[in-house]
Amino acid sequence: MSNPLQLSIVTFPKGAYITVEGKQNADQFYILRTGKVQISKEVQVVSEEGGNILNPGDFFGVISTMSGHSHIETAQAVTDVSLIAVHRDKFDLLIERNTPVALKIIESFSRQLRHLDEALARLTQKTTKAESDVSHLFRIGEFYAKQNLFNLAYYCYHQYIKFSPDGENVAKTRERMAKIKPYSKAVFLDGDDKNFNRVYPKDTMVFAETMPGKELYIIQKGSIKITKMINDNEVMLAVLKAGDIFGEMSLIENKPRSASAIAMEDATLLAVNRENFENMIKTQPQIINRLTTTAAKRMWLMYKQLANTLIQDPIGKLWDYLMIQIEHNRVEIKRGTPFTFNFGVRDLGPMVGLPPAVGNTAVMELLKNSIIKNVDNKIHCTDVDGLVKQASYYRKMQKIELARRDSKR
Repeated sequence: MSNPLQLSIVTFPKGAYITVEGKQNADQFYILRTGKVQISKEVQVVSEEGGNILNPGDFFGVISTMSGHSHIETAQAVTDVSLIAVHRDKFDLLIERNTPVALKIIESFSRQLRHLDEALARLTQKTTKAESDVSHLFRIGEFYAKQNLFNLAYYCYHQYIKFSPDGENVAKTRERMAKIKPYSKAVFLDGDDKNFNRVYPKDTMVFAETMPGKELYIIQKGSIKITKMINDNEVMLAVLKAGDIFGEMSLIENKPRSASAIAMEDATLLAVNRENFENMIKTQPQIINRLTTTAAKRMWLMYKQLANTLIQDPIGKLWDYLMIQIEHNRVEIKRGTPFTFNFGVRDLGPMVGLPPAVGNTAVMELLKNSIIKNVDNKIHCTDVDGLVKQASYYRKMQKIELARRDSKR
């Protein structure tokens, strides 16, 4: 591989540690030139997409570097190795001068995101194969219709007929649509190939899970919530704000949407189709930088959420999840520092995969702690340092429990 950017070439002997899990301030990632590298994690919840042994041409450390968070993995040289070190500040140049490498990273991120998303859903929500079928759109529409959320219901019903015209529930769907049409203000039911700047009013759907995806979106204004329907219950996965990018996995991989996107407030979006995306790669490397950074943050968060699945104590799960959000938002860990989360008490249990009864009990117990409040339907912490101490205690207890189990094997 040529070295047009004058990037650093570094070498490590067999057995050397290149990155260490948990180390802060990751500022460069590596592309393997020669040799082999082994990737490991302190808590291996699911197998790595692509395996744990890296070969020439592979890269590592990108998630931590581009997300600006601590290392999520340890990389050790299996043989003597030679690496290209890419500093975060030079990523724009790498994209501009070596687009194939940048695309390989983006495509790898997309595969890993889908792999992690499926693993997380499997571990926390016990999803079934039927829920990945396009007929699932009808069941989603039914859920929203029962909630009197007619914008969302109408959108899902429309997509069900569009993508499953011979489905067993088409006649029933047409009846439902006729009844709720006067109350629905669903927009862009079939997209708009001529208008890439779109306004989605509050509580309208951008896309629904299991739909084919042909566009990614950049939020110009407002906020979007990402949700997934699991066992006839809506689970909120994330809240995105201006500057965030979403929907890229389906565009890059040409696969169905893995979740739904709904406007939490009036939102202005820039829609990017495949043709425009390919042009942007060549002419606007900063967009690819943002996309990589967004995907890296999302994957870092997913790895942390996967580790959360190992915590057995329901209250411990909640404390740990709140701490993950504190880390994700780079909140200063200081005594007396307040922080308001962008989700409420009803969302917390489903976010960590707790059954409703168990989740409600755990949340009520959480609220007994004086530093956790329910303010305007949002979780508010009055002391971030106290939250971190609580979560750290449960993480420590879980490590002790895992070590105890391993010793009995």
